[in-house]
Amino acid sequence: MIVADVNGCVVELNDAARLLWPRAAAGDRLRNVAPFWLADAHVRLAGEAREGALPVHGAIADRHFEAHPTLPDDRHVVWWLVDDTDRRIAETALAGARRRSALLSDMAGQLLSTLDLTRCMEMTARMATDHLAEAALLVAPPQGHRHSLTYAHRGGPVTRMTAQVDVDRVPGLAEALQGFPPVPARWIDPAVLPEWVHPPDFTEPIGSVIVTPLPGHGVPAGALILLRSGHERAFSADEELFARLLAARAGAALSAARLYTEQTAITTTLMRELLPPTLRSVHGVDYAGAYRPARDNERISGDFYDVHPGADPAEETLVVLGDVAGKGLEAAVLTGKIRNTLHALLPLAADHARVLTLLNGALLSSHHTRFATLVLASVRRRGGKVDLRLTSAGHLAPLIVRGDGTVEEADTHGSLIGALPTVTAVSAEVTLRPGETCVLYTDGVSEARGGPLGDELFGESRLKRALAECAGMPAEAVVERIQLLTAQWLGPGSHDDIATVAISAPRTAELTVVGGQGRAGSAAVRRTG
Repeated sequence: MIVADVNGCVVELNDAARLLWPRAAAGDRLRNVAPFWLADAHVRLAGEAREGALPVHGAIADRHFEAHPTLPDDRHVVWWLVDDTDRRIAETALAGARRRSALLSDMAGQLLSTLDLTRCMEMTARMATDHLAEAALLVAPPQGHRHSLTYAHRGGPVTRMTAQVDVDRVPGLAEALQGFPPVPARWIDPAVLPEWVHPPDFTEPIGSVIVTPLPGHGVPAGALILLRSGHERAFSADEELFARLLAARAGAALSAARLYTEQTAITTTLMRELLPPTLRSVHGVDYAGAYRPARDNERISGDFYDVHPGADPAEETLVVLGDVAGKGLEAAVLTGKIRNTLHALLPLAADHARVLTLLNGALLSSHHTRFATLVLASVRRRGGKVDLRLTSAGHLAPLIVRGDGTVEEADTHGSLIGALPTVTAVSAEVTLRPGETCVLYTDGVSEARGGPLGDELFGESRLKRALAECAGMPAEAVVERIQLLTAQWLGPGSHDDIATVAISAPRTAELTVVGGQGRAGSAAVRRTG
């Protein structure tokens, strides 16, 4: 405590004030004893209204004080000085921690917003240079003997490369890649860093280095190397801690992105096997197929079709179209099992009954509780015609579109697959003349619910009328017509899985030269059939 009069002279000091100003004594000018900020405040207080006087702040030596004035009378001011250095240090540390926490939260949000692994690595390196270091290098876990390296430096581009590098030459890097805690920055001599650590076009001499792991979900996601040039101050202990927190969030994001990338690759591989094939002409017979899952955001479902060509034109081609009970992934998994089983049974394809019996036994012996319907078609071209053997196993009978627009229903029927111990089936033999088509379809077509009121089934009668208008069309056009009409009938409403396959005997064309090379080699085409 120090007391001064309105003229700025010291009147009294207590023992604590004498510790701050050992040479001060009563009668000294306050301006000669106290720091300027306190003396200025005393002058203002003495010359202005004395009511509602506020405390002032300032430094004395290396400490910070808060001075509170009290006015015992009209002639004196008592200044009570409170040392608030520790409080200010705590407040500064708290504000810094809050800023770092907000920054880390924002950075984590940005990193987790992308599941692209390459993009995530580039963002990590760039954020490190934006907020902490002059240059950064992200070292990914090794792939064989090579590491993916992502470089960034402040004001420059982010670059990537894959190289075989010796991680043991960087202190703490080999351990960081295994997930061990980082070594203190002061233990790393920048002079020993190999050339590959420096980002391209970053030629400044390195003065301070941090090597920190990028912890992932059970497996390290890599390591982060942060660099500052000799012109900058060295990394502080707080900055090392901040680097570890940044690395922890980046590691979590990288681990999630890597897991997503791996799962996407697995899904793509499996999906490739589950998706129906693209159909084309085989051994002089035209095939076309179309497929639409029940949910437009999915690619797979319980409907499927396959075409298994014979080794040569003399052998039959086996066509399969089926419908597994249910929708979505579980139905698609059983679809894959049925398709693989049928592929294994191709040597027996000539005997439809035996193929269905063996397939039924395979499904009953599995853990699946779903059943399936399907239709088999053995196809062989004979001259300009196409012979078919059709066998339905609980499935809708194929429809035959004749050249005159007549639509016939193949006389085949049978029991479900995977439901009963025994399978019964009746086959039908059909011959297609040139331009005629056999259509296989699932109940997603006939049971499509829509129309003007949205609750009417498309129905087999409407389907047959639509097919009658497709007489003479190629297989691809017939399938597209069915898909278009079904989609229009459904509108935006929900629907079942939809699959359609068309088998057509193509119209043949014979080229006959008229008059040899006369009239510039003119020719006429005579169509048969």
